[in-house]
Amino acid sequence: MTLSWVAIVRLGLVQMCLGAIVVLTTSTLNRLMVVELALPAVLPGLLVALHYGIQITRPSWGFLSDTGGRRTLWIVGGMVALALGGFGAALGVVVMETSFTAGLALSVAAYALIGLGVGASGTSLLALLATATAPHRRAAAATITWLMMIFGIAMTAGVVGSLLDPYTPALLLRIVAVVVTGAVILTTLAVWGIERRVIARAQPDPMPFREGLAEVWGEPRARHFTVFVFLAMTAYFMQELILEPYAGLVFGFTPGQSTSLSGAQNGGVFVGMLIVGIAATGLRLGSLRAWVVAGCIGSAAALLLIAALGQAGLGLLVPAVVLLGLFNGMFAVAAIGAMMALAGEGRSDREGTRMGLWGAAQAIAAGFGGLVGAGAVDVLRTLTDTPAAFGMVFAAEAALFVAAALMAAQVVGAPRPAAAPLVPGE
Repeated sequence: MTLSWVAIVRLGLVQMCLGAIVVLTTSTLNRLMVVELALPAVLPGLLVALHYGIQITRPSWGFLSDTGGRRTLWIVGGMVALALGGFGAALGVVVMETSFTAGLALSVAAYALIGLGVGASGTSLLALLATATAPHRRAAAATITWLMMIFGIAMTAGVVGSLLDPYTPALLLRIVAVVVTGAVILTTLAVWGIERRVIARAQPDPMPFREGLAEVWGEPRARHFTVFVFLAMTAYFMQELILEPYAGLVFGFTPGQSTSLSGAQNGGVFVGMLIVGIAATGLRLGSLRAWVVAGCIGSAAALLLIAALGQAGLGLLVPAVVLLGLFNGMFAVAAIGAMMALAGEGRSDREGTRMGLWGAAQAIAAGFGGLVGAGAVDVLRTLTDTPAAFGMVFAAEAALFVAAALMAAQVVGAPRPAAAPLVPGE
């Protein structure tokens, strides 16, 4: 028995909860550390890189799902860990105001817990989707769940942004507590009973994790796509930790306004995903490769526009950021469609391991890209004025998107070689 559309939407609610908690750490808390506490941007960059770095464990979570292990337990348990980490991260920012050392120690522990929670819950969820969804529904299932995650990010950023002004530490903690508690409750209700009604694997697989991972890495298509994911996601995440500080330092946005800016960006992402979903799936206009390339090139152009606005002093940041989100969404959903299609290639019953491998590549790229972007801004601000410093980083990100577009033309949707060697067990 495979997942029904209702079950797929229910699992999408879990993705929505994941996005709702994570956006608080990558947008609101990041902004508070850089602007309100006047800390260097590299500090939140290092903390976010920590939680992404810990997600290198994603292939092991996916492999556990492949070899037959209690996905519901990992999904709910991971969400609890993520919720505790999310509240701990907010508390860490509050403590930093009176004791930097204690606040930093608490933040390090919290962000590590966030990484474990996202890795366990998110990868187990994707493994369940990849193995229990009928093949003809996989691309649509990925699109639905990803759209719901973006909706959760945009809704949370927008609502929190509107409630956070005027900012006080107590108000921050109350808002975060409500968000993380609601995420745990909704996740438990959404996933409860689904796994019992589907059979993702007929029998457990005794193969050791290292052998299973090496088996997947030996597949040329999986390996090349991993490299593409790393390059594209590095470009995608370079602006994540600097866009809100840019809004605050260059355009004078308040904490609430800059948090709402993140909501506007993710609203653009949502619309971009809808456009591709309707055009490519419903109307069959354009290939996945064409949409990925168009999204990357459009993202590069939007980043150059954002950089130029800071130099010119024009107050058009919000529409420019929405445009960036639109093209980001086009690129992302097309890449997800290709990912779900590739997940079933090669040796059977390795969907979770492949998703975990690509999830680890995305996580490493996200941490690396965010850290490089934040660190570069800190260095450049000592050498030039603030608008120019941010502008140069946005321009570098645009160049990476162009490079990703060139690689996508070669990798995404490329026909599988007729003489491709069989992997062991295929």
